[in-house]
Amino acid sequence: MKREPSLNVLGDELKNCSDDPVTGFFRNGCCDTGPMDQGSHTVCAIMTAEFLAFSKYLGNDLSTPRPEYGFAGLNPGDQWCLCAARFLQAHEEGAAPKIRLASTHQRALDIVPLEVLVKNALDAN
Repeated sequence: MKREPSLNVLGDELKNCSDDPVTGFFRNGCCDTGPMDQGSHTVCAIMTAEFLAFSKYLGNDLSTPRPEYGFAGLNPGDQWCLCAARFLQAHEEGAAPKIRLASTHQRALDIVPLEVLVKNALDAN
């Protein structure tokens, strides 16, 4: 049985977020999700120094390499699948990174209003 493609917040087929560094809950480059993804890693974001500092301050250090987990650490400009709730929190605190709507899974809409995503999108036409 063929699996239906995942959809993005625009209702189109979900596009890849990043293969370098490889991202996503399933580490397949996409912000795909499923029942095991309790954090809803569905928002494809472009890292900024401000967001990385914000995330570290909140206890989720995304910039420090963790070789024991095969994680090289993120740098400004890297694309990464963020937890939807953390993205919304960053938006509310004025520290949200830009995002790519075409690579943001439709399940992000369970947590983040579409208007908020569009406001922070690089690809909102």
